[in-house]
Amino acid sequence: MGVVRTALEALTTRGRSFAAAGVTAVACSFLLGERDLLRAGLLVLALPLISALAVSRTRYRLACARRLWPARLPAGHEARADLRLENVSKLPSGLLLVEDKVPYTLGGRARFVLDRIEPHGHRELSYRLRSDVRGRFRVGPLTVRLADPFGLVELARSFSLTDTLTITPRIIDLPPERVLGAWDGDGEHRARALAVTGEDDVAPREYRRGDDLRRVHWRSTARHGELMVRREEQQWQRRATVLLDTRRAAHPEEASFELAVSVAASVGVHLAEEGLALRLVTDAGHDPSVVERPGADAGGELLDAMAVVARSDGESLVPGLAAVRGTGAGRSGGLLVAVLGRITAEEAKALAGVRHGGAVALLVDGDETGAAAPLRGAGWRVLAPTSLADLPAVWTGVAG
Repeated sequence: MGVVRTALEALTTRGRSFAAAGVTAVACSFLLGERDLLRAGLLVLALPLISALAVSRTRYRLACARRLWPARLPAGHEARADLRLENVSKLPSGLLLVEDKVPYTLGGRARFVLDRIEPHGHRELSYRLRSDVRGRFRVGPLTVRLADPFGLVELARSFSLTDTLTITPRIIDLPPERVLGAWDGDGEHRARALAVTGEDDVAPREYRRGDDLRRVHWRSTARHGELMVRREEQQWQRRATVLLDTRRAAHPEEASFELAVSVAASVGVHLAEEGLALRLVTDAGHDPSVVERPGADAGGELLDAMAVVARSDGESLVPGLAAVRGTGAGRSGGLLVAVLGRITAEEAKALAGVRHGGAVALLVDGDETGAAAPLRGAGWRVLAPTSLADLPAVWTGVAG
């Protein structure tokens, strides 16, 4: 009964129409006493039922693999999805209707028709993905529909494999500029003092995510019972903190917020590629998922976070400023880059009071009234890009 039920459920609209026509013809043959009509009715009725049983009892097996290239790309660019469908059984497949589930934002579903796949053969398929909206999207699973040549039956089989495509904000390359205050340390005399004291005299600190394991201070680790690293290695690292104001009050319009996200992403990726250790802070506090270290994928963690960042309903910058102080940019060294929307004079004064090695404010709403003066008075460089294309020219103002 289970096979029969599966076969009947696999009938298409055309198959059900054939079955209904066959049943009607058989009934009319009894009423009218027409034997020829009975034979025709039985033939029309048997065709979809035989096709359904044949498709439902198919024993061949399929394997699927998917590759997204690239798996992370800026909004407005195209990615490619490569599919490989393999028949791993000893029987040839029939007609296959292949459909990969794709979010509407990326272009909708991808559909293909394959005539047959020979035993142990494979077919390679590809299609394009594109989105003007940033985010993290799931591609898949792949559904294969087994169909008969008459289009009377379709039996769906799904794979569980899915992949994630990350659409990051639009970014722009920035010119290399020497930014003052990127070095986190207390001066040349302090560096020489630490160099001559020796490893045993250095005050270690607890291990943090992203620290190089070669800096582990094993004697202190044994003493404290947790991983400890040499502090002097961290004090002379070029580091930067990017502060992004995501408050809805600061960005009442979506365009302003998207510009702020693109500006923050562009600056962050540029600093990471320049070899600075990077951390991201929003008005809500420090984002622990973004601890950038110089490497081949510089800026990757930042872009992943920027792909899904959204406007917040927060009303204060206080949590963000507290997090800035905790990252190191707010102590005595390190570069602080604040990407801001509309802020009040009081908020600008509070931000100006954060100690730093060097600081840059990027006001994306084009309004410097009330915010620029307190920041400039505290030694900040205040820049006001009106568009993403304007950012490279404006960024030249950070040179020391």
